[in-house]
Order: sequence, then C-alpha cells, then structure tokens
Amino acid sequence: MIKILITDKLAQEAIDLINSTEGAEAVVNIGPAEDELAKLIGEHDGLIVRSGTKVTAKVLANPGKLRAIGRAGVGTDNIDVAEADKKDVVVMNTPGGNTISVAEHVFALMLGLSRNIVLGCNSLKSGAWDRKKFMYLACPSIEVNLTAINRTYKIKAFSKII
Repeated sequence: MIKILITDKLAQEAIDLINSTEGAEAVVNIGPAEDELAKLIGEHDGLIVRSGTKVTAKVLANPGKLRAIGRAGVGTDNIDVAEADKKDVVVMNTPGGNTISVAEHVFALMLGLSRNIVLGCNSLKSGAWDRKKFMYLACPSIEVNLTAINRTYKIKAFSKII
C-alpha cells in the first residue's frame, strides 16, 4: 500500500481520487509542526503540500520511505529542494495550475482601474462622492496578450466600457 501524506488543505476530490486508486491511501494531517512532520514523513511514500507546510532540511533528515514531494501550486520555495535531492526524493509542482485564475484576476484589476473603483469607493466612504471624477476610461481598442507556461491567451475588446 502506497501511503501519501497530505499536510495542507486540499480539495476533497483530490483526496478521493488518491483513495480510489488501487493500492494507494491518502493520509490527511493538516498543519503538523516541523518536529511532528519530521517523524511522520518516513512512514509515507509521498507527501503533498501547498504553501503552508515548510519541508526543511530538518524534516528531510530521515526521509525513510519518502520518495516524492508534490507541491499543489506554483513554486517550491517552501521545500528544501537541494536537501530532497541529496536524499533521492523527487520534488514536483503544478506550475500551470492557476493560469486561469491569474488571467481572471488581471482582467478584474484592469476593469477596476478603468472604472476608478478603489478611488470611487474611498470617496463614497468619506462622504465626498463626485460622480464626474470617477467616469470610466474609454479605450477604443484594447488588446491584451497573457503568456504563461507556453499558453497564450488573447483577448480583444473594442468600444467603450460603460
């Protein structure tokens, strides 16, 4: 039986997928302290973390059965990759996992800027609403290219944002 330790909040669907795989078991232990994690990892074949768990050299000192660390997210800054490499533990991440969310956030910020949302909100809260001061920024044509992980998203907008 392959045991995979999950130490950060993960979608239930992901846990169910692991548990539905023959010969695999997900073991969920959210937020263990460094000393506890150091003791736990040796009993597991894999470790899945997000940004909350810090996989330090101390945690990896005695990796036992641990063969892989998966980072559900971008980057591996919370994992001592050099130490994992010394212990023959593979480190993986999901760099394209949040591409759509980033693109959505970019457009939300662009629309907020074009409509002066923050300035208007602050003005209204202070009781000094001046509608004309917060009119939209008219752009006859906007073209935005978002390139991330070898994917290019092109969005063109014409006319005014009203």
